[in-house]
Amino acid sequence: MTELDVNQQLAEILSQYSGQRADLIPILQEAQERFGYLPREVMQRIAKFLRLSESTVYGVATFYAQFKMVPSGKRIVRVCRGTACHVRGGARILREVEKRLGIKPGEATDDMEYTLETVACIGACALSPTMTVDKETYGQMTTKKVAEVFSDRTKAEQR
Repeated sequence: MTELDVNQQLAEILSQYSGQRADLIPILQEAQERFGYLPREVMQRIAKFLRLSESTVYGVATFYAQFKMVPSGKRIVRVCRGTACHVRGGARILREVEKRLGIKPGEATDDMEYTLETVACIGACALSPTMTVDKETYGQMTTKKVAEVFSDRTKAEQR
């Protein structure tokens, strides 16, 4: 996406708002939906539009977990760190996912295929330890099962 495209799209978003401080979160939400994350330049333009400091806009954006400061991969992998998952080896599952993808939580793979996140609870405690890839939940995970989930990726890297 070119700078001109970003400017045009952001202008479309901002044209729907009056420039009140209360518009900040809805504007951030719409911008993230449009761009997939909140680029620095976009947050700077939002700050200028709302007559807020850049640090105020950045502070709000980083306070809420819904906002991303870096682009996300096409597929989101979430590893549960809740109590049940922790007790049943969730940390081991997270280490194996990190190893398979070559990234840490909050990062995306170089090919932008995957983003790795950790969550407080997936809500499938009876299946712990759990992880999700997009909307699919994987339960009773083992390191072997992690390898199976990402086997296509491993095969592609070996070529």
